[in-house]
Amino acid sequence: MHERKEEGITIDFFESVYHGEPPWDIGHPQKEYIQLEHAGEIVGSVLDVGCGTGENALYLAAQGHDVWGIDFAPTAIQKAQEKAAQRHLAATFLVLNVLELHTVERTFDTVIDSGLFHSLSHEERPLFVDNLATVIRRGGTYFMLCFSELTPVPDLSTLKDFMPNLSELKPEDYARLRVTQAEIKASFQDGWRINYIRPATLEARLGPNEVHGWLSSISKD
Repeated sequence: MHERKEEGITIDFFESVYHGEPPWDIGHPQKEYIQLEHAGEIVGSVLDVGCGTGENALYLAAQGHDVWGIDFAPTAIQKAQEKAAQRHLAATFLVLNVLELHTVERTFDTVIDSGLFHSLSHEERPLFVDNLATVIRRGGTYFMLCFSELTPVPDLSTLKDFMPNLSELKPEDYARLRVTQAEIKASFQDGWRINYIRPATLEARLGPNEVHGWLSSISKD
């Protein structure tokens, strides 16, 4: 299984975090995805890439969508499967690296991403985009919620109550998670159409730190 080492964030890091409660695991879907669903922008079958413990995927399953969720952290997927069973919701959750999406061998009308893209290294992003193209139908849309450059790098010492193993994450690692509009546009050129990139807020249990982000709607030509 591929590990992300360049930016100091590995599969082992995420797996260890999911043995506790990561600050991004907020116990309910991100409000941006609730709003997209209410606006009718999320249509048909849905793939949640980097689904974590499944809150966004399970919300959309409850709205009647055929939903799959994938994550490379086995503990996250186990928790998502347990939630689906407890809530009597039909959703498929698989342990899979997003750089191996081509192995899914099916396509979806909509792909959602809450905090995955910004965790990828610059070398991984084009690989991810190539793989994304294999699982989204022509005319389908990828909604990506990521950190923006407007999010300040926090004093990590103040966040230890939210992520006990935060010592593994350095300030420069956090800084690299911030994405600019130019970087998004550069990643999605040939074969893609950017419908919009707009300011958004990512909900997280990070104390007083507001998490500024971008919500992008990107369709496959």
